Amino acid sequence: MVKLSDLRTAEEIAAEELRDPRVRQEYERTAFANAVAVRVIRYRAEHGLSQSALARQLGMRQPAIARLEAGDHEPSLGTLARLARGLGIDLSIEITPSSLGLRDTA
Repeated sequence: MVKLSDLRTAEEIAAEELRDPRVRQEYERTAFANAVAVRVIRYRAEHGLSQSALARQLGMRQPAIARLEAGDHEPSLGTLARLARGLGIDLSIEITPSSLGLRDTA
C-alpha cells in the first residue's frame, strides 16, 4: 500500500510535466483562456448558477458557457466585454510583447 507521504503533490507533477517543451507550449497557448475560464467558473460557483442560468443572464447559450469554461480557446474582446457587463466584474487584460494575461482584480 502506498503511503500518503510517498505521493507527489499536484505542483510537483505539474512542474515535471511543464519540463516537456510541447506541454509547456500548450500551457502557454491556453493560459489566457484558462484564466478566463477560472473567473467564469468561480463566478458561477459563488452565485450558485448552472451553466444554463449563467447563459440566460448573459444572453448566451449554454454551449458557449461550456466552451468558455473549457478554457481551450481565447475568447474574443466582445465576449470579454459581455462577461464584464453581464457579471459586473472587472477583467483587466495585460498585453506585452511576451505575454497575454488576465490580471486578477478580484
